[in-house]
Amino acid sequence: MKTTDASSPQARIQLPQQHGVLVLNKPSGPSSARCLTALKRLGQKKIGHAGTLDPMASGVLLVLLGHATKISGHLLADGGKTYRGQLRLGMVTDSWDKEGTVQAELPWQHVTEEDVRRGIAAWLGRSAQPVPPISAAKHGGQPLYKLARAGREVPQKVKDIEISLADVLEIELPLARFRVSCSSGTYIRSLAHSLGMRLQCGAVLTELTREYSHPFSLAQAHDLQDILDNPESLPDRVLPVTAALPHWPAVTVAAADEPALRNGRPLPCRIGDACGGRAVLLSEAGTPLALAQRGLAEGQECWTVLRGLWN
Repeated sequence: MKTTDASSPQARIQLPQQHGVLVLNKPSGPSSARCLTALKRLGQKKIGHAGTLDPMASGVLLVLLGHATKISGHLLADGGKTYRGQLRLGMVTDSWDKEGTVQAELPWQHVTEEDVRRGIAAWLGRSAQPVPPISAAKHGGQPLYKLARAGREVPQKVKDIEISLADVLEIELPLARFRVSCSSGTYIRSLAHSLGMRLQCGAVLTELTREYSHPFSLAQAHDLQDILDNPESLPDRVLPVTAALPHWPAVTVAAADEPALRNGRPLPCRIGDACGGRAVLLSEAGTPLALAQRGLAEGQECWTVLRGLWN
């Protein structure tokens, strides 16, 4: 990613705050935070993302702008992700990818292609995955990578994950290319590390591209540098909040109901609002107002606000 000089036209452009989702094709190299900082300089002060990518990784990064920053937890909880990656046998690093400090180089010649195929297939299903010691996962309020860099002991943490797809794309030992679909929060470099442990030769992740992050694919993503070179195009690239929650039923409310919603008061359901106990997106004249859930208040069926989407 090129750096933008403070005197350049791009650096001086201040666009109105956008509200919605930008499907970004993150390049390999910069951190997710650095990519967001570049967009923030275009006037997007209220900005976040739904699921970070390591600096080495590229692909789909969901950038949330304005009101959309309030739906990040729902995006992370609702859907899985798909990655295409490459691993290398015969190496162990402290980060479990090629960016880390090499801790060991081990012989891998005893491993066959069939061994690798079986090992990748073994990723399928539910499991408790070890969290990489060099990661943003926290212990005692501190990211693990900060503990490691300070020379402090890093506790071994695990998290429950589910892999629904684990395909071998190509094997040319000591390299293997693969595709996986997984639950949100899965560490792909942990999958590579676990394979290396199983094959008793070590393994590190060398390439990673996120091809899908619910509900968006790489085909819908915009290159960061293209946006920085053409900042005036940003508004046309931002998708509405409704596009990020395609499976949430939409319920239209009257303009007169907005003050009650803003004050957190339950809103009585109307006849025909048949959504059961599911969460819904409340809108007025096509403008998303809140995420809400149907429940009872004083014996009456009402919409209770889960998250307001106003300022």
